Amino acid sequence: MRLSLHSDYALRILMALGATGELMSVDQIAGQYGVSRNHLAKVAQRLQALDYVVTQRGRGGGMRLAHDPAAINVGTVVRQFENLDTLVECMDPATSTCPVRGACGLQGALGGALAAFLGHLDGYTLADLLPQPARFRALLDAV
Repeated sequence: MRLSLHSDYALRILMALGATGELMSVDQIAGQYGVSRNHLAKVAQRLQALDYVVTQRGRGGGMRLAHDPAAINVGTVVRQFENLDTLVECMDPATSTCPVRGACGLQGALGGALAAFLGHLDGYTLADLLPQPARFRALLDAV
């Protein structure tokens, strides 16, 4: 399984903000990770809409976490950025064209694997992803 770029960027933004505890701009974070500013900006807007970050406009503006890192659940973030209902085409009854849908075990096997994956992520908070925030900050700043 591979997470979308949006999920990847959402987690990266949250980790950068969680490690610094400071206001950071999209340009600053994009530069530190060496990723597209435009893609990161779209993800940042979504994080704001989902109440993970608060933003401050204008000169010296940026974003910061809206909640303590220990209150942000990784599984929840991934669910909000991924379309997991249709891991494979046959999982969506409205659009499935599979002729053997319902007569095979693929849906159950993948559904169970997905539940285990998300259940595992549910055991982690943003704080858990930052066991050494000072080292994380130093590595980002070194870029």
